[in-house]
Amino acid sequence: MRNVNTAAIGKLGWIIRRMQSEAKRRDAAVYRAENATKESPFHILVFTMLSARTRDEATLNAVERLIKKAKTPSEVMALSPKKLERLLYGVGFYRTKAKHLSKASRIIVGAGHVPDTLEGLLALPGVGRKTANIVLARAFGKSVVGVDVHVHRISNRLGIVRTKKPEETERSLTRSIPPRYLRTLNRDFVAFGQTVCLPRKPHCPICPIKGFCWRVGLKTAKRKTEGKTKDAVISCRLRSKMTRNPPW
Repeated sequence: MRNVNTAAIGKLGWIIRRMQSEAKRRDAAVYRAENATKESPFHILVFTMLSARTRDEATLNAVERLIKKAKTPSEVMALSPKKLERLLYGVGFYRTKAKHLSKASRIIVGAGHVPDTLEGLLALPGVGRKTANIVLARAFGKSVVGVDVHVHRISNRLGIVRTKKPEETERSLTRSIPPRYLRTLNRDFVAFGQTVCLPRKPHCPICPIKGFCWRVGLKTAKRKTEGKTKDAVISCRLRSKMTRNPPW
């Protein structure tokens, strides 16, 4: 494929195993979250809904508090709005998410199960395409990929896609990645993005897959940073000179 890192795509199984091993060694929060919610599609849905714009540690704490009080959709639905908000406190936009979760629980109770299709999940309040795909992959074993900021960033940084938007990344990954890797791609890329391939100042020197990474965007960012630093030094020297020799 033109302008795409075909070497990395060809070694993707090995790359994912190395990413997974390093992220687990560094205790990535997403693996702890998976262990805590894997028994129930509803718990997976709840965690994924709450995790938007929230660190996984905070999300996991909120989910654990909630499960102690309400494990099922009917029990969540029975909670008062204030009670549910208190249980979710600590996650981003917890009041809005409490409303969405209560409404989604009511719909699930009416249907008798958590939806197992993209259309059914998207019909739930507070569920977008990324959340729906993550639930389909983790709860129902579907070969789909939920693209969040980590998946989008690392896929482009590696060079296995060349995209601007998460929606484009999902389409590109679905076309180019073997289906057997899609289901766990979000989990493993998120874990690696939380621990090694950070948005800013990634740990490239110790990265176990650096031999296959194109580092797209990083060299340019480095040059820009160096240029700004140089300009800042010159500006600082000029200010210092003017202070020593004021024009008056």
